Amino acid sequence: MVKLFSSIQIQNETLKNRIVMSPMCMYSSDRKDGKLRPFHYTHYISRAVGQVGLIMLEATAVQPEGRISEYDLGIWSDEQIEGLKKLNQRLHTYGSKTAIQLAHAGRKANLPMPIFAPSSLPFNDSSPTPTEMTREDIQQTIDAFKDGAKRAKIAGFNIIEIHAAHGYLINQFLSPLTNQRTDQYGGSRENRYRLLGEIIQAVQTEWSGPLFVRISANEYHEDGNTLDDILYYTKQMEAAGIHLIDCSTGGVVPARIQTYPGYQVTYSENIRRQTKIATGAVGLITSGLQAEEILQNERADLIFIGRALLRNPYWAKVAADELGYKLDAIQPYERGWK
Repeated sequence: MVKLFSSIQIQNETLKNRIVMSPMCMYSSDRKDGKLRPFHYTHYISRAVGQVGLIMLEATAVQPEGRISEYDLGIWSDEQIEGLKKLNQRLHTYGSKTAIQLAHAGRKANLPMPIFAPSSLPFNDSSPTPTEMTREDIQQTIDAFKDGAKRAKIAGFNIIEIHAAHGYLINQFLSPLTNQRTDQYGGSRENRYRLLGEIIQAVQTEWSGPLFVRISANEYHEDGNTLDDILYYTKQMEAAGIHLIDCSTGGVVPARIQTYPGYQVTYSENIRRQTKIATGAVGLITSGLQAEEILQNERADLIFIGRALLRNPYWAKVAADELGYKLDAIQPYERGWK
């Protein structure tokens, strides 16, 4: 059996295959209102036509000040629901399930407005200094994630992913490199996890479907979170009802990262084996053979494809050919896919 093209059930949703379009910021909401533009429909629908099992939208900000840039998508307003609903309807037409990554950039926001973080530490020498969040700011952000989940449900998404990786706000709270607070949200790893735990609880009051979390499993700094810390966070998330950990790395502080094919897969494998929670593997996975090896050796449950899907919306067809699997095309494309 070719596992890459086998179905998988996650809670109440069944994905037709194990291929996930990884969330990748497109910076294309050119009216700066967080709404979808024609580009986004072409971008995402073409991957659904290409038979990707799960299409995950890019990091979508739950607050205007939580955008990475002014051109990010947003879900902080009811006015943004209509476009997302329209996109979901079209993606579902081709048999793909859909997910949205709820996000807040924290100190990595590049915006003409005040930005916020757990501590007043800029990302680097050229970055603005963020405002340290008050307890009221934290509660407003938790509520914003909750409201974002409510809008995602109305818009028709099948899955939500909470973005707790790449040095964005939640990751900033998790990491001792960026969290220097002395209150209940800082200090011990139990306290550093508190924001993520409260966001998960808040989201679950509005959302009963599959819930993923993306983490940075390696911060590439000797004083950052250790593997024990990451496993602690993962066990807390598993106990809280998270269905899958999307295992990425880096972005917390400036770092030189040596990349190579599958360079992040080991984190997915370790977390999956040591905590028994489902995981997604991501990071320079470019071929069907490579993806199949990861799945057959039980190193991950889903394969998140990023750059390879930017190069070719029909990556699934190429992967199927490599694996000798007959992948059905939508009717207009049948002649070309035989």
